[in-house]
Amino acid sequence: MSEFLELLPPAQALNLFLDQCEFSPQSETVPLEDAVGRVTAESVISSFALPSFARSTVDGFAVRAVDTHGASETLPAYLKLIGEVPMGGTPDFELGRGECAIIHTGGMVPEGADAVVMVEYTQEARPGEVEILRAVSLGSSVLQPGEDVQAGDEVIGRGVQLRPAEIGGLAALGHAGVNVAVRPKVAIISSGDEVVPPGGPLSAGQVYDVNSYSLHSLIEQAGGEAVRYGILPDDAQAFKSAAERAKKECDLVIFTAGSSVSVRDLTATTIDELGQPGVIVHGVSVRPGKPTILALADGVPVIGLPGNPVSALVIARIFVAATIQKMVGLHTSRPKPAITAKLMLNLSSQAGREDWIGVKLTHSAEGYTAEPVFGKSNLIFTLANADGLMKIPAAANGIAAGEMVEVELI
Repeated sequence: MSEFLELLPPAQALNLFLDQCEFSPQSETVPLEDAVGRVTAESVISSFALPSFARSTVDGFAVRAVDTHGASETLPAYLKLIGEVPMGGTPDFELGRGECAIIHTGGMVPEGADAVVMVEYTQEARPGEVEILRAVSLGSSVLQPGEDVQAGDEVIGRGVQLRPAEIGGLAALGHAGVNVAVRPKVAIISSGDEVVPPGGPLSAGQVYDVNSYSLHSLIEQAGGEAVRYGILPDDAQAFKSAAERAKKECDLVIFTAGSSVSVRDLTATTIDELGQPGVIVHGVSVRPGKPTILALADGVPVIGLPGNPVSALVIARIFVAATIQKMVGLHTSRPKPAITAKLMLNLSSQAGREDWIGVKLTHSAEGYTAEPVFGKSNLIFTLANADGLMKIPAAANGIAAGEMVEVELI
């Protein structure tokens, strides 16, 4: 099939592609310790208030705030010590006027008490009596019942990627596991007569397989389960057999082919003949990565990536990661980690094309500076040596040195 009939902007190409994809994420329950990075398949509702009882936030003495009014180091208040709050238990006493009790961080505030004085602001006057050296207000150093969440609150929505904070929240509510979307299986089909697996000897004219491993990492990081199908020879039947097998066994198929025109044509033809409706986008106005293919084969999304390692990774960040996120039902997309930095060199660009440039970041008292890392798209260490990627928008002819740019961390 002919190549680059119409170059689309990356955002338009992605929307056109995903609009034709329909996904119905399956769900599974996983232990909390395995849930970080996973996407919730249903909302989580709190079954009880958190905290469920009034708790001290400090080590000190439970008091009635009114009994400390006016207290200072020069004129302390004197309170009778009547007991100690047991950790993990309920106090068997009630605080009366002019009384206090020892309490530890997390302990239940006893009946009658409405504040806690930090131990640093107290001292023992005599056995059974405590000097209060600072006044406290009502509720001081006390977590009230339901201050975090109320019973019946939706604490985590559906389609939320779980971070350590959400994992901790689930544990606080007594959940040992959580219902999440099943990670989609993503096939990686690599090709090239010159490409060999790492670990063995390298003959003249051969190169080690980079893309299968870098894409494997990106897919896993994005929430998918990578399945490598080995390295195919540049042969039509091999392409067809591997593609049909991957289509049956996986939820998303990724091709990363060689850079020659003949191999690109072979990849495009194989993808287009894999199922209906076939190729949706063939060619994207982006550098690196113009020969990108986005297709749908009988409901299975297929993405053809460039063969050059830098191009493959940059395009996978744009298209593969977004496809996986939609497949797992991610609704709440958080901003990507990014830093604003001063560009140190002039960068030119072709209007109408989106450019992604690897940059090295340096920090000083004035802030961050961004130094472009130049190199051709088949040189993987040009990207490995970068701290992030900056985008030159399609509407720009370039960016001048000294301008502030946003750098997406990688």
